[in-house]
Amino acid sequence: MKNTFKPIAYGLLGGLVPFSIFLAVNNSSSNETNLEEAHPTSHFPLHQVNYTGAPSATPTDFVAASNKTLNSVVHVTTKVVRTTIQRDPFYEFFYGPGAGGREQQQYGQGSGSGVIISEDGYIVTNNHVIADANEIEITLSDNSTYKAVIVGADPSTDLAVLKIEAADLAQIQFGNSDAINVGEWVLAVGNPFNLTSTVTAGIVSAKARNINIIGNQDRSVIPIESFIQTDAAVNPGNSGGALVNTRGELIGINTAIASQTGSYSGYSFAIPSILVKKVAYDIIDFGMVQRAFLGVQIAQVNQQLMDEKGFPDTKGVYIAGVTEGSGASSAKVKEGDVIIKIGSKNVNTPAELQEEIGKRRPGDKITVTLRRDNDILNKEIVLKNQDGNTDLKTKEEVERYSALGAKFRALTKEELKELSLEHGVKIADITTGKLKSLGLEKGMIVTKVNNEKVMSVEQLTAALNSTQNRGILLEILTESGRKDYVGFGL
Repeated sequence: MKNTFKPIAYGLLGGLVPFSIFLAVNNSSSNETNLEEAHPTSHFPLHQVNYTGAPSATPTDFVAASNKTLNSVVHVTTKVVRTTIQRDPFYEFFYGPGAGGREQQQYGQGSGSGVIISEDGYIVTNNHVIADANEIEITLSDNSTYKAVIVGADPSTDLAVLKIEAADLAQIQFGNSDAINVGEWVLAVGNPFNLTSTVTAGIVSAKARNINIIGNQDRSVIPIESFIQTDAAVNPGNSGGALVNTRGELIGINTAIASQTGSYSGYSFAIPSILVKKVAYDIIDFGMVQRAFLGVQIAQVNQQLMDEKGFPDTKGVYIAGVTEGSGASSAKVKEGDVIIKIGSKNVNTPAELQEEIGKRRPGDKITVTLRRDNDILNKEIVLKNQDGNTDLKTKEEVERYSALGAKFRALTKEELKELSLEHGVKIADITTGKLKSLGLEKGMIVTKVNNEKVMSVEQLTAALNSTQNRGILLEILTESGRKDYVGFGL
């Protein structure tokens, strides 16, 4: 990304981002700012924090909260090995495609933090911390280490879930991020600059911040940003670490900093715990996030829009368009309406609205309070998924059409004819995982696996998910029509 400041550069907190290591290996120069990628479920009930009474005149004691949290925050280190095949036309001429190819490997590493959310080894961190990783190692507070696997990742919220084989771990307690108020003390716990088990303190500076950082390098990602802003010091390596209240309860995952230097210079940003919890347990239960959509295009109600439309104030979120077939469309929501509330919660910014919808799953019913002209209307809306229905996909369905972080679909008759192909499947989507780390991209077509023609999605995913195969060779066709080969070990 470019070195831009508006007036400050926002950066993801993810320790030594592996991709930047690859750029260094390839002798690429970079003028980037060093951007360190720093529906509640039934698993654990949210704990409402009670805030009553006048502020205490005595200094806040952070010792109990620190002791309660330190053992729940882990150090995440990653290794990246990117393998490419240098083709040998001479061998291919005599022995067929892929023969005689020589492997070239590039190496990278990175680090960050994670938070233990279950006693049996589930850990939540930032997606950017483990993106492109081939190996992930977790170091606990007692310096014991474990190999971790990626359960799933969600680029839209920059969250990922890892799993280690361990028991009786120090699971963090979830707090209610909605109950945190601006001005309250919070602690950031993580591993900045590889300094393990570091605690810093600050206050909540703002809520529902949208800083346009998620998906700024991948336009296919639909970002959901509603950060808790704090002035607790976070630095490279804090990414994926815990933001906790003075009771030691998790109220956010530290994700980004505002900086012109890549290090802390005033503000940091955390994903709210309610959103973290929903995304994490969607991934654990279903293998993917069950994302709900309201089905509207939205805009901030500013002074210009208020004057233009004759609104009484700048409260609420303006509906600039309604998607046909969506829940909003079925409920007769119209372009020009202003959303004032979701349920009982006021929403005054697009970020607040996105956070409220992000907490829910397809099929959930919500009550939306609208202002239309001079009338206040209440609409009951059933949220839908991206396909326009209320289905929740199971792990089995996900595994049938996906493998190693990529989702596949069959080629249409038109695509086969246009590309002069008789077989192959297309990468419909790709996220954190082995295939992305190897350079595969959305839109590429896999035509062969281990020199066998790929005739169906199920055939390909079975080969990629199989524990029998120790190595894989893929024949792929890029969107430009160039044939290439990618080999890797499983």
